Amino acid sequence: MSGYLLLEDGTSYKGNLNGGDSEGEIVFYTGMTGYQEVLTDPSYQNQIIVFTYPLIGNYGINAVDFESERPQVKGAVFYECCEHFSHYEAAYSVKEYLSKWNIPFISHVDTRSIVKQIRKNGTMKAQLSADYSNLIQSQPIKKKLPEIEQGITTLGEGSIHIALLDFGFKKSILQSFLKRNCKVTIIPYTELKELERIQPDAVVLSNGPGDPKELENYLPEINKIAGSYPTLGICLGHQLIALAYGGDTMKLPFGHRGANHPVMDRKKGKVFMTSQNHSYVVTSGHHKEFGVRFVNVNDQSVEGMFHQTLPILSVQFHPEAHPGPAESEYIFDEFLEMVLNTRREMVYA
Repeated sequence: MSGYLLLEDGTSYKGNLNGGDSEGEIVFYTGMTGYQEVLTDPSYQNQIIVFTYPLIGNYGINAVDFESERPQVKGAVFYECCEHFSHYEAAYSVKEYLSKWNIPFISHVDTRSIVKQIRKNGTMKAQLSADYSNLIQSQPIKKKLPEIEQGITTLGEGSIHIALLDFGFKKSILQSFLKRNCKVTIIPYTELKELERIQPDAVVLSNGPGDPKELENYLPEINKIAGSYPTLGICLGHQLIALAYGGDTMKLPFGHRGANHPVMDRKKGKVFMTSQNHSYVVTSGHHKEFGVRFVNVNDQSVEGMFHQTLPILSVQFHPEAHPGPAESEYIFDEFLEMVLNTRREMVYA
C-alpha cells in the first residue's frame, strides 16, 4: 500500500509501505552488503535506517548471519527491496523477515534525497505512516537505556576467561573470542557486580545503542572494573571508558555508519578500512591518562585510545566487522596478548 516517510524538518517521501506506523531516529548506512547484520545489530535500537545502496535483499536472509535474535531497527527505508533472492544459503526474503517481526519498511522512495536531507540538517526524528497528515512533532527523541536479550551466560572453553559486558553486543564480537579459544561469560550491564564472583582474566565492554551519557550511573563501576582487569572497549564501550576516566563525548551531525571508514593506527603507521556504526564520538578533551592511538582519516575524530600505564585499549570502530573489512581484527589478538602479558607480570611480581 502507499505510505509516507515523514521527517522532522517537514520533508516527506511517498512510497510503498509495508507494516504499520513507526517512529524513531533516522540514520543512513552506506554499505553495499551486510543488510542482515545491520538489521539485527543492537546498536540500531530505536532507529529507522536508510540503506543508500539502491538494491537490498538480492541474496536474501540466511540462518547464521544474525547479530542478535531479532531485528533491532524501528523501521527500514529502501529504494528497492528485492523479493526474488538468489543464494544457496538464503531461507527467506528481507520482506518476509521484517514482516515476521512486524518491522515496517518503505520502498521506492528517493534514498539519495533522504540522505542529503540528513547530511544537511543532521540526524532527526522520522515516522513511517500510511497517513500523510500524521505529521510528527518537533520534540527531542526520547532516550532509552539499551535493551538486553539475555542473562549471564558462559560459552566456550580455554585458558583465557573473558567477561563480555553486554550493553547490546553483536554476536560477532562473541564469535571473535570463541574462535580464539577463549571462555566467554556474557554479563548484562545491569549486573556488573557479578564480576567479583566470576573473576575473569579480562573484560570487554561491548557496543550498544544510544547516548553513552545515559549510562552515567554505571561510570563509577566501569572505572573500577577497567582499573582492575585488562579491558577492551568497543564502540559504546570505548565511549564509556572515556567518560569513566573524566573524558567527554559529543554527538556527530549524522554519525559514522558503513563498511569503508579509513582509520589511522598511529602506532603501526598504517591506514586500514573499518566498519562503523555510531552517532557519538570521544572528543579531543579526553582524560590525560590516555593517549590517542587511532584517528579517523576523514574527520580526525578519535577512533581509539590506550591507557598510559594500565592494560586498557579502546576502539570506536568494530574490529569484528560483520559486515565490513576484517583488516582490524588484529585488535583482538593484540588485546589477548596484553592479557597474557598482564598474567605473566602478576606471576613474576
